[in-house]
This record gives sequence, structure tokens and C-alpha cells, in this order.
Amino acid sequence: MKTVDARGLSCPEPVLLVRQAIAEGEFPFVVLVDDATPNENIRRFATNNGHKFEVVEEAGEYKFTFTK
Repeated sequence: MKTVDARGLSCPEPVLLVRQAIAEGEFPFVVLVDDATPNENIRRFATNNGHKFEVVEEAGEYKFTFTK
């Protein structure tokens, strides 16, 4: 499973990495972020564009799993 490690990156870069991973079409894939702002922005982007995902928060980090 592909993993996109966006920890430590500022927006909009995490959202752009998610968009790129979606465009590549390798589902499922995981995205890791470690800040509330990218967490909110990725959720908003995915929801607004009809993408299916689950997110788990663990020790201040967020793990998104995107499925087709």
C-alpha cells in the first residue's frame, strides 16, 4: 500500500500530495499528517470531491486511508 508522508509539511502541500496520489489511481493509499490544519484541509478536500476515506488519530498524528 502506498504511503504519503506529509508530516511536517505546511498547507497546501499535504492537500496537493493527496490530489496527486488520487490522480495516480493507486488505491488504497495512506496519508500521514501531524498537524490539525492539514487534517482539516484534507478532510474538506476529500469530502467536497466525493472521495472515500477513514481517519485515525494516534498520538497527535492523523492517518488517512483512502479507498476507491
